[in-house]
Amino acid sequence: MALLTKASVVQMVSRSLVFQRNFSVSRIASAAKQMNVRDALNSALDEELARDDKVYLMGEEVAQYDGAYKVSKNLWKKYGDDRIMDTPITEMGFAGIAVGSAMAGLRPVCEFMTWNFAMQAIDHIINSAAKTLYMSAGLVKVPIVFRGPNGAAAGVAAQHSQDFGSWYAQCPGLKVCVPYSSEDARGLLKSAIRDDTPVVFLENEILYGQLFDVSPESLDKDFLIPIGKAKIERPGKSITLVSFSRGVQTCLDAAKELEKSGVDAEVINLRSLRPLDLDAIIKSVKKTNHLVTVEHGWPVCGIGAEISAAITESEAFNYLDAPIYRVTGADVPMPYTKGLELLALPGTKDVVYTVQRSLNIAKEGKK
Repeated sequence: MALLTKASVVQMVSRSLVFQRNFSVSRIASAAKQMNVRDALNSALDEELARDDKVYLMGEEVAQYDGAYKVSKNLWKKYGDDRIMDTPITEMGFAGIAVGSAMAGLRPVCEFMTWNFAMQAIDHIINSAAKTLYMSAGLVKVPIVFRGPNGAAAGVAAQHSQDFGSWYAQCPGLKVCVPYSSEDARGLLKSAIRDDTPVVFLENEILYGQLFDVSPESLDKDFLIPIGKAKIERPGKSITLVSFSRGVQTCLDAAKELEKSGVDAEVINLRSLRPLDLDAIIKSVKKTNHLVTVEHGWPVCGIGAEISAAITESEAFNYLDAPIYRVTGADVPMPYTKGLELLALPGTKDVVYTVQRSLNIAKEGKK
């Protein structure tokens, strides 16, 4: 047997430490659970269907086909025709049935294959669902969730790409949720289903397959996120970026790029548009003294416009060192051509440039 030298002992100890470090990192990585938004929504639906037999899902292809985007995968097999119902292609028809059943004491989840087609059912969403509690002097509750993909996807043109956030946020009687991450999707959907008022739940098709880290707490069957409570996705002190849904990722990417030049951006994920967490925005603006809003929808009468007006009318106005800037989608119907589609949506470089304008560090002519 070869004699152990000092050098060989040091080498053995070094290898052992490397192994222990790699093993430790591997264990931490395996312990961190990830979930995509599609599965987060699916699990939330599953748990709420199991929790309350008054909950049911209705919509086009939600049952035997497992949903157009597979959000309702395996639910029909588990709960059957009485709880997971396929409908004809008539949004006005099945939305009316869902609203009526909610008035009668059930808790329907009404899925639209796209929110663009929910315009066929807007009479039921606004006139029947949103206004009934008020018009009945509080006697008739309408505990219903209207949900489905909202906003731009990719290559689906003007009639499938509209963001309806500002449309529904304008209407009293509705609550409007706009989840970004998997935890948002789980916690907000469960809260929406348990709520006694109508909730418009605006998802994003591009986010369905995106993976997010999820905490053990968010996987609990009773995990809820309060509707109307924003989240600080990234703390910062140089400027406040406010967005929702897919726009949050644009802000986070911009914040990472801005960090290279010493700009420390705070990113607020609204999570709901009605009620709007103005307190969170005011608190952040008092700290950073600058505000930029980001949304994929149109600029006219948009969420950014509402936030700008609200901040201007609040005590936070005196803390601003620059005007409030808005980054939005282009004020045109969505083009079908890929190159034009990219130009019609706000990107990372648009947010970076706007932040630089706000901080007065933008180079003229550069964007």
